[in-house]
Amino acid sequence: MVGSDELDLVRIVEMTDRKTGTKVHTRLAVDDPKSIYPLQAALGYDLAQSMFTHQKNLVVEGVTDLLYVEALNSAFASQGGATLDDGIALVPAGSASKVVYYSTILTSQDLKVAALLDSDAAGDGAAEQEALWQLLTNKRILRTGDHITGVQRAEIEDLLRVSLGIVARDECGWDSVATIAAQLQRPIMEILADEHTGVSKWKLARAFVRWLATNGADALTGDEQRSWASLVAAANRSLA
Repeated sequence: MVGSDELDLVRIVEMTDRKTGTKVHTRLAVDDPKSIYPLQAALGYDLAQSMFTHQKNLVVEGVTDLLYVEALNSAFASQGGATLDDGIALVPAGSASKVVYYSTILTSQDLKVAALLDSDAAGDGAAEQEALWQLLTNKRILRTGDHITGVQRAEIEDLLRVSLGIVARDECGWDSVATIAAQLQRPIMEILADEHTGVSKWKLARAFVRWLATNGADALTGDEQRSWASLVAAANRSLA
């Protein structure tokens, strides 16, 4: 009875026993977590509906991919560089294996969809799914390795391996700059995980977002800027 755009008006009403009587809470933190299930359902429905507001959608594997793409797009936009076309929405699937499900939902609504997959084993498995090929043409299945030279099993982090090596050292305390420079074919996350404990994709992505906001797109190497421009051009073509 409360609109999905008026969830701030929701109040939890509970009666633990008849002696105490009925209580109307002004906050959502109550003793019984089941009390907020209807609100969670409403929020989930509202989030699901928001997926269908854009005609062009780029499905990425996870939230860290989303962070990198959004941060780069914003940084290059502020400097007049290569960016995704206006109207392209980024949709994180949660994992490579779930990309096909999100693509299915979006295409069923007659929306344009492209998928960005890493060139690692998980990305290969997703890209080879027959269902994904039936949904998307070859031009709409983008692979990170196509925009990077020399790196085997490239992930999205390898688009930025030199800058991320610096960020990992300066912001996270994981100094593998020399190894990254010497072992050009190895994915950067594999190197970091081998040489340090507690390496987290999420922590590195958040640190990079802060670093890029401070230093700007010009702080990226020439190869990194060209890799981004190549990826953006491919994404824009696939959703044109």
